[in-house]
Amino acid sequence: MQFGNVLIAIQPGFGYEGDPMRMLFEKDFAPTHAFSAFYRYLREEFQADAALHFGTHGALEFMPGKQAGMSDTCWPERLIGSLPNFYLYAANNPSEGTIAKRRSAATLISYMTPPVHKAGLYKGLIDLKASLDRWRSSHPDDIESRLGLAEIIQSQAVALDLAEEEPQWGVSSEPEIFELQTRLRELEATLIPDGLHIVGQGMSQDARTDLLELMSQSAYDHALPRSAVEAIAAGADAKAAANMAGLSGSAAEMEALAGLVRSNALLAKDHELGALIHALDGGYVRPVPGGDILRTPEIAPTGRNLHGFDPFRLPSAFAVEDGARQATRLIERHIADGNGFPESVAMVLWGTDNLKSEGGPIGQALALFGAKPRFDSFGRLVGASLIPLEELGRPRIDVVMTLSGIFRDLLPLQTKLLAQAALMASKADEPLDMNFVRKHSLAYQREKGCDMDTAALRVFSNSDGNYGSNVNGLIGSGQWEDEGELGAMFTENKSFAYGVNGSPQPQKALMNSMLAGVQLAYQNLESVEVGVTTIDHYFDTLGGIARAAKTASGGVGIPVYIGDQTSSDGKIRTLTEQVSLEARTRMLNPTWYEGMLKHGYEGVREIEACVTNTLGWSATTGQVTPWVFKQITETYVLDPEMRRRMAELNPKASARVANRLLEAHERNYWTPDPETLAALQAAGDELEDRLEGINAEAAA
Repeated sequence: MQFGNVLIAIQPGFGYEGDPMRMLFEKDFAPTHAFSAFYRYLREEFQADAALHFGTHGALEFMPGKQAGMSDTCWPERLIGSLPNFYLYAANNPSEGTIAKRRSAATLISYMTPPVHKAGLYKGLIDLKASLDRWRSSHPDDIESRLGLAEIIQSQAVALDLAEEEPQWGVSSEPEIFELQTRLRELEATLIPDGLHIVGQGMSQDARTDLLELMSQSAYDHALPRSAVEAIAAGADAKAAANMAGLSGSAAEMEALAGLVRSNALLAKDHELGALIHALDGGYVRPVPGGDILRTPEIAPTGRNLHGFDPFRLPSAFAVEDGARQATRLIERHIADGNGFPESVAMVLWGTDNLKSEGGPIGQALALFGAKPRFDSFGRLVGASLIPLEELGRPRIDVVMTLSGIFRDLLPLQTKLLAQAALMASKADEPLDMNFVRKHSLAYQREKGCDMDTAALRVFSNSDGNYGSNVNGLIGSGQWEDEGELGAMFTENKSFAYGVNGSPQPQKALMNSMLAGVQLAYQNLESVEVGVTTIDHYFDTLGGIARAAKTASGGVGIPVYIGDQTSSDGKIRTLTEQVSLEARTRMLNPTWYEGMLKHGYEGVREIEACVTNTLGWSATTGQVTPWVFKQITETYVLDPEMRRRMAELNPKASARVANRLLEAHERNYWTPDPETLAALQAAGDELEDRLEGINAEAAA
């Protein structure tokens, strides 16, 4: 669409029919004719004075070519040329934004992430909470009343897939009921995004109130009364808010209140459209570090040029200390689940997560090895050192790491740090029952007759210039026959080992050998705004490595854990628990999906993406419980009014929701009863007819 001198266009497809992501993982390929011609048209025919890319992220900056210092043979440079490139980019994603700066000369203009609030309870969950409250207030000696309540609570929980029908609960079921109360509190308090951010609009007073309340806990470590936060959101200053809430006025309270007053003023107004116009006028766009607004209020105001970090100071002292705590939690959770002390862990490391947390996941990986970073007298990272076993107090755990392409590109020093830690542990003269890294390296060395430097390689990623595992591409296209193909695809793309020299070398046999012995797979979750079912990168990486490990071990599955770092303490959940939590707090929650539907076409697309990503987790791990698909079906497809609303807003995505649920059934990830299956198939046919413009009544 053209409006005077403004052309609005959708970036063309960048891959190939049947394998749309292929080009991104073949550095000798060229963009499609349509993609190349589009940018040539912008430069030479339309003669644009500037390009403005919207969204996070496009494909231009991931075209084949060098990672830094573009030359005229690199496709990003050839495509954008000298055309000024402005890029509206999410404020919480400085890592991928840095790639856009490096590889497509982009000036980033940050935009705010969606407002967040607590998920709350709905429908049957509200009734269940009421029954639990009655149980808690009942007298322990009132046997008859508590027996009846236990039966009601179990019945309600079974209907919500929160409990089993057998054995029947009674007055002695206090532990089960207490666990149910804990789970319900977690569901109610879980933070979820409230719709999507709209460029050009400041945040509403209600949304600011919720966000500021959470910010007081995360950024200032000071939970202020709701009344004080409400006063600030309404325009009160720090002193007035303190008086209205009856606060003592301590230094810590006043510091937190003053910070919230500043944030409230910035969030209430739009800073992004003005910044875009200023940039297009050739004005200077001020820099700002990227991050999470809850933990880093300094990212506001948005409309500024994102930058990253000092690579010589990552991981920070806090990240090393906290990483050790999180590693201990992971070990304890694995043991508590009856799996024993792990010898080997598969871990996924992303650039974005490490930038947000000052290197938290790096600190966790080092802690599992029993290692720590080493800095020179100027505070610059120079290498790794081993923690003595007597100080460590447990065996060194082997860690097979897969890095995202962004991590590899932005954190070469940290890549070498991790490789050095693995090598040092492999060469340490220690008992094998206290050093599993050395134990496994020696075994591989004996088997293959290689040197220790090769046997000790534990850091894997794509070959230089390539990104992702393409497992998400296969899931998205539906063009795969069995799960083994997914594991093979992951290994094919992620089996390049990075040693202490930083250069990649293909090591598929080594990767398969190491993955065959891992006892669990693990990744952190760092953002409130996204979950493991929100974007496909999670099952592409963590799901991919879990599937590759199962393939390498001859079909033995491993538990998958998520380290939820969105709270101050962090919490370890199984993948099953995490998907169930997100299903209840997001996909099945009217607060979440009504917030999405307010955004029309894009909101339905977001819902469809969550359904597809849930299918992706079933395909890669097999650890999604069937009730999730059942309740998604009932919520979005079998409800006639919801089906109509979604189809009117986005007929294509609505049809895909039904098709994904049918695909999940066909691949045996859930088994609906005959009536539900027939209704789902009929609804799917109806949505397909609507998509093709066929009037259902006329067709009948």
